[in-house]
Parts: sequence; C-alpha cells; structure tokens
Amino acid sequence: MPRDRRPARSIRVLLAEDQQMLRGALALLLGLEPDIEVVAQVSAGDAIVDAALTHRPDVALLDIELPGRSGLDVAAELRDQVPDCRVLILTTFGRPGYLRRAMEAGAAGFLVKDGPVEELAAVIRRVLTGETVVDPALAAAALSAGPSPLTARECDVLRASADGATVADVAARLHLSESTVRNYLSAAIGKTGTRNRTEALREARSQGWL
Repeated sequence: MPRDRRPARSIRVLLAEDQQMLRGALALLLGLEPDIEVVAQVSAGDAIVDAALTHRPDVALLDIELPGRSGLDVAAELRDQVPDCRVLILTTFGRPGYLRRAMEAGAAGFLVKDGPVEELAAVIRRVLTGETVVDPALAAAALSAGPSPLTARECDVLRASADGATVADVAARLHLSESTVRNYLSAAIGKTGTRNRTEALREARSQGWL
C-alpha cells in the first residue's frame, strides 16, 4: 500500500531470516498490510540487536536457525536492550523444546512457517496488545514433552562436540578437564536414552533442547 494511504502510525517490524527469497517475500507481503511496515531486514543472528537499537521496531520477527546466533539466543537480549520490542518466533522447526526456550527468553509468540501471511499479520497485531500467541498444536506437544532433562553444561558439551571434536578438543574449548567432559557426555547420553554422543546430539536437537 502506498505510504500516503498508511495509518499515521504503522506497526514497525524487524525481520530476521537467513533465506533471502523467503525474507524478501515476507517483507513484501507484510508491507501490503495497511498498518505494518518492515523497517529492517537482517540475515544473521548477531545483527539483530544492533538493527533493533537503530530502527526501534515494535515487533521483531525472528527465525531460530540463523548464522552467528540463533533467534532464541537473541530473544532474551532483545528483551533487555529493547524492552518495548515484542519478540515473535517464526520457524520451520516446530519443536517443543524450542517453544519452552522461546517462552523462557521472553518471546511473545511462537508460530511455524506453514500458515498464511494474513494469520501472521493478525498475530503481530495481537502481541502488540500484550497477548502471548502460540501455535496450539505445538503448545500441546510442549506440555506433553516436559522440560529438557539436560543441564546447561551438558548442552554446552554436546554443542562443542558437534563437529566431531575429540574429548580433548571439547575440554580445551570449554576450559574443562577431560574427565569432566566425559562425565557430562555420559550424563547426556543417559538422559537422552541414546548409545553415544552423536545420537545424543541428534536427539537433543530433534527435541529442541539445543
């Protein structure tokens, strides 16, 4: 819609999505809404906070899987640095663990990407009124799944071993002893009901715990 036909005060949206085609399509479609204006677009997680501080959006629409930092990691920092900005997670990965982490980080909403843009625009308006909006099926799955059994340190060790790093490599990266790393890996394997750290990492990711 032409700017001269927009309301005097549009909802300012920051869009964080690493897939250029999808990001452009979302920006275009949201821009057709009479009361929404996409004021910033970023493709990497570590660019979100700076863009938000510069453009002061009302809503930050964040993907989870982003280069640099994930949308979940950035959500809590946005809450602290740009408190007037509501965070809405929009992702392909509808995993119960992701939902729990998003809510703990202060996100106002969590949606998967298979819905129509009109629904997304409606949710953007709703979160600005103070509502928390979550995909109903995902909310039910999250309640059934329960919280992550992994401690923060067990998650750190699994992440550090994701590229096939040896125990010694992980120990050096995290400034831990090798025996401590083995203990954390053993605990993570046991809690995920898997046979080795590769399977534990895969299971933790599939559940959204990492």
